[in-house]
Amino acid sequence: MNTNQFGDKGWTPDRIGSLEGKTFVITGTTSGTGFEAAKILLSKGAKVVMLNRNPQKVKDTINILKQDLGNQIDVVAIKMDLSLQASVKKAAEEVIHTISKIDALICNAAIAQVPHRRLTIDGWESQMGTNYFGNFTLQALLYPLIEKSKGRIITVGSMGYNMGIKTINFDDINWENGYTPNKAYSQSKLAQIMSIYELQDRLKAADKTTVKAYACHPGASNTNLINTSGSFLTKLTFRLMKLSPLVQSAEKGAYPQLMCATEPDLDQTAFYGPTGKSNWVGPVGAHHIEPHAKDKAVSKRLWELSEKETGVVWNL
Repeated sequence: MNTNQFGDKGWTPDRIGSLEGKTFVITGTTSGTGFEAAKILLSKGAKVVMLNRNPQKVKDTINILKQDLGNQIDVVAIKMDLSLQASVKKAAEEVIHTISKIDALICNAAIAQVPHRRLTIDGWESQMGTNYFGNFTLQALLYPLIEKSKGRIITVGSMGYNMGIKTINFDDINWENGYTPNKAYSQSKLAQIMSIYELQDRLKAADKTTVKAYACHPGASNTNLINTSGSFLTKLTFRLMKLSPLVQSAEKGAYPQLMCATEPDLDQTAFYGPTGKSNWVGPVGAHHIEPHAKDKAVSKRLWELSEKETGVVWNL
């Protein structure tokens, strides 16, 4: 096992200094790890732009944060539904008109274990459309603002990348045959992670190394993710798991994304998350990632397919 570069306790938010003057954009902040990450960033003086699909929930969230941290917090809410390309494009435009720089874009929102195959309005299987294509478009459109600030792009993946078929099902990307909630979720998470390592290569090739891209995951955290979209049985299993030492708090689940957003001199080629048993819990740091997540031929083909499918081309 690797020795943790941050010592036995791993990375914790104590390492974050003042974030005055810094701007962070986070998706999915009304609960779970996104909420905890936003709260910690705001507590350090950062400006946080929240992208969520439910305006009422965001209002309630901001009220809670103001009660906890005071009315002076600098928080902006913009409506975005990651599963709809039109919504992602509109939100990106609004972000560009609202703020002048992005120090880090944290792609935290996701859906998981959707029990029956559903398609998004854009015609993709719902988990691939939301978790992968939604993020691909958002990152591409906000890239100019991130480049301007020599900022970072953080994808919150999942250990699910190492389940399912462990590659991209190019012949049937929308699972017309053989759909299972887990296979589709795993593919969407693998795609998210692969595209980050592919982006690193493309930034290097374009000599744009001031922008950093990181892949991380929250481990097994006590969040609403499965509750929102999983089947009854999946929800029940996860509820029972939450009672065990194999699940940590949502706050701890936020540490990897916060580390990737704020810690200087991190190795981009690493994969970050809890380093304990099965990488579900434990001190946060870099840990092993399976070779299939960095398969160059697959990630290059995925990138080209993504530009074609979304009609969004990265301006590197």
